[in-house]
Amino acid sequence: MGAASSSISVAEIEDVVSESRSSTGLGDIPESCISFMMMSFDPKEICQLAKVNKTFHRASSADFVWESKLPQSYEFLLNKILGDNKEDLIRIMSKKEVYAKLCRPNFFDGGTKEVWLDRSSGQVCLFISSKSFKITGIDDRRYWNNIPTEESRFKSVAYLQQMWWVEVLGELDFEFPRGKYSVFFRLHLGKTSNRLGRRVCNLAQVHGWDIKPVRFQLSTSDGQNSLSQCYLIGPGEWTHYHVGYFVIDKPNGPTTIKFSLAQIDCTHTKGGLCIDGAVICPTQNTKQF
Repeated sequence: MGAASSSISVAEIEDVVSESRSSTGLGDIPESCISFMMMSFDPKEICQLAKVNKTFHRASSADFVWESKLPQSYEFLLNKILGDNKEDLIRIMSKKEVYAKLCRPNFFDGGTKEVWLDRSSGQVCLFISSKSFKITGIDDRRYWNNIPTEESRFKSVAYLQQMWWVEVLGELDFEFPRGKYSVFFRLHLGKTSNRLGRRVCNLAQVHGWDIKPVRFQLSTSDGQNSLSQCYLIGPGEWTHYHVGYFVIDKPNGPTTIKFSLAQIDCTHTKGGLCIDGAVICPTQNTKQF
């Protein structure tokens, strides 16, 4: 997929069409042929080509063009997002509209998870809220609180005041397209607030994370496992901590992903930790983290 697999670039096509406006040329190619050609370009390039002329614009909206960009599991995604309304909406939506819908952030599972497609590659990305995690002691206000914040896409985070035994477990059943995926926890040391329009970070309760590393673990229902350890760093900043990666070779239904973080050395307490959630995305898209 993409221009790398094409024998001609978007710019070259635009030049040829421009030169042939007054004579027979590329601009006279049948619309169906142009649509077929567009299948070899990525979504961003298809949108560029749609601006060439009216014929290219119509060709760029062909269902088979955009269906080739959708992940194999797109009906599973629509079912997650649309639920009982899926069948009615699919009947009236073009594949281009389906692609555009899936490229926007879409909440599911009671607003505790979010899924979207990367606009350029069409690959699946997910964000999972801390509200869906199993956190030891989460119901005891002496240890944990859910605090509102605009710094989370879910508008709240789990905040640890102080505890000896810290263990956070996440689990997801999901139908992933073929590819290699990485899992990250999004964590923050310190409690932030907004004071007179300025971001303020209270580090008073941050302690214990420099004594022993946090253990991160990942496993999948098809037997993949990874384990790593890391000290939590950078008080006052949101940081993505890599848990591990997994590979989907032959998509044939949902895969169960389990991931965790733990610091269970009871020789010292830990505190001042914010947990926003976890990110799952194609490994090739992880440079931003």
